[in-house]
Amino acid sequence: MSESLNCLVALLNEYTPVSRPSHHSKPWWTPHLTILRREYHNAARTARKHDTPHMRDVAGTSKKGYFKAIKTAKNNHWSSFLLAATPQTLWTAKKFAYGRAQPRFPSLPGAETPLQMNKVLVDHFFPYKEPFSPPPRLRPHKSTPPLTKEEIAAALSKCSPTSAPGPDEIPYSTWKQVNKINPSILIQILSPLVLLGYHAASLKGSSGVVLDKPGKPSYESPFSFRIIVLIRTFSKILERIIAARLLAAPRLRGLLHPNQTRSLPGLSTYDACLTLTNYVKTMQRPRLKVPSLFLDIKAGFDNVDNNTLTRILREGGIPS
Repeated sequence: MSESLNCLVALLNEYTPVSRPSHHSKPWWTPHLTILRREYHNAARTARKHDTPHMRDVAGTSKKGYFKAIKTAKNNHWSSFLLAATPQTLWTAKKFAYGRAQPRFPSLPGAETPLQMNKVLVDHFFPYKEPFSPPPRLRPHKSTPPLTKEEIAAALSKCSPTSAPGPDEIPYSTWKQVNKINPSILIQILSPLVLLGYHAASLKGSSGVVLDKPGKPSYESPFSFRIIVLIRTFSKILERIIAARLLAAPRLRGLLHPNQTRSLPGLSTYDACLTLTNYVKTMQRPRLKVPSLFLDIKAGFDNVDNNTLTRILREGGIPS
């Protein structure tokens, strides 16, 4: 029996991979803490075995030194993390400092049941608008270049595999594997939509997740919440491809302001701040006062008139 047990243990040790803790779990841990932990456990076991005042004092001193060393290591790691913070990790440091706030459940007046609350939020975030009538007849645009594997691969490379999918419940990781195994599948599905220039309403279904805005004095109004819309991953891939095609055309034809930074490759909010700083310092050299006006347009994208936007693009020479 003992030989069989020893053989089983040997097989388990040989073929069972040893789980190692992630380096993200305790990044502040040091080899010195390992030694102190071993000494603390040894002293605690000895104090339990030989229950004498001297051994209890030794165990207590070892315990205090061990936990004090942990606190010191955490503080040192936090200080070094802040010193090495970059613009990319600054918000991570803020999240660690303030912690994660508890989510707040809506308590909307006149909405007592979940169905009533759902209706109030939907009416707030998605006010009724006249639906767009589909074109009477779809005609292919002969000037549309054919869809390529490189375009699909570039669109998929910008899709995070950890992003939550929409109503289709198909994650981006699945589409990436499909495109890796057989790229012609996505080309055959997307090419008619690109050629006809029509995004069907059946592909625009989405799921909404309502989140609370932190720091609000009251959560009895829909304005104290925001919504994250999760569209179908298939539609997101199509939108990324069209957005990439539209990216260069308005810029080359002068339809965008030279200081436009967002949604353009290689330019970000950081560049906008540098541009503003340059204007201010340039005007301050001759001792001029420089006023700045900042506008926050509420629901700007939701209220864009499609006909006006289409007219501007056509007048600017953007292909149909």
